[in-house]
Amino acid sequence: MSKNLKYFVIVVIAFLIIIAILLHNKSQIKAAEYVEKIDAYPVNVDTVGSRHITDHLNLVGTIQANNDVPIVSEAQGKVIKVSAQVGDFKKDGSALIQLDDQVESAAFKTSEVNYLNAQKDYERYQVLSAEKSVTDSQLETAKLALQSAEAQYVTSKKAYEDTKIVTPISGIVTSRNVDLGDYIQKNSIVAEIVDIATLKAMINVSEHDVFNLKVGDKVQITTDVYSGVTFEGKIKTIGSKGDAAHTYPVEVDLSNSREHPLKAGMFAHILFSPASNSISLIIPRDALLGSIKDAQVYVIEGGVAKLRNLVIGTSSNNTLEVLSGLQEGDIVVINGQNNLKENYKVKIIQ
Repeated sequence: MSKNLKYFVIVVIAFLIIIAILLHNKSQIKAAEYVEKIDAYPVNVDTVGSRHITDHLNLVGTIQANNDVPIVSEAQGKVIKVSAQVGDFKKDGSALIQLDDQVESAAFKTSEVNYLNAQKDYERYQVLSAEKSVTDSQLETAKLALQSAEAQYVTSKKAYEDTKIVTPISGIVTSRNVDLGDYIQKNSIVAEIVDIATLKAMINVSEHDVFNLKVGDKVQITTDVYSGVTFEGKIKTIGSKGDAAHTYPVEVDLSNSREHPLKAGMFAHILFSPASNSISLIIPRDALLGSIKDAQVYVIEGGVAKLRNLVIGTSSNNTLEVLSGLQEGDIVVINGQNNLKENYKVKIIQ
């Protein structure tokens, strides 16, 4: 390529660049002129109103047994009889495990005889003391002998009774850790009994909602297992101390059903009575700028847009509850707010 041709190409490219810059500047100037010609931005609006809000609180909890008791052996020895199988229902006081009790039985019978003899001796000494036939010292010795025999009797009786391991509650055997012939140590867990005649559902409730609940409130409970079946429960306790997530434990009591029996460990959906039933300000969700956490809306005042910060309460599909930031009768923009800035003039379109 000749030197003159190179210069020509460079000049043409520079000319084209200059023309492009001029056209771009011209378009920006026209756009600015167009903006300046807009006297007011068209918007759709709605008026802030109030209505009764009934907020149902629906949470997921876990069903637990009313009582879940580990059965601990208070004696040691060889298992000579097993009277409990997993799944059996046992009434309170029923025997589950029997240990070899020969030694304990003999000790108990001996202490019982000694106790009865000491009791008779003391009664005889009381009569003799009244007749002044024995000294006070002899009477006191007989009394101490009776107390010692009684203590031995109580101790041996308890040791003998502990060889028969019983359940303190009525319920279903969920586990049994020993078999016939096993030797168990004192304080060993031999079985576990669960009472599911009545159940409890445990739920963690946020600090925003927990103050709307009270002990004794009725709740409705549903499960995924029984579609369409509703159980009735009642709030038993409300925790006074929250956790790191600012939730508070709430315990709900419910009776088990024979027709639709529930089991411990199942998930449950708990529908609380209306958490609130008060008059609240309501705006359309379309008016919202940003998120519910950092909510803002444009309010029309004197024909211009004013940006307001809001605190939002409950929400539904199409409406939001306003806790602060607006008053009843305020006019909020529900369409066209994305084109607005503070103090922009607006034209309301019906």
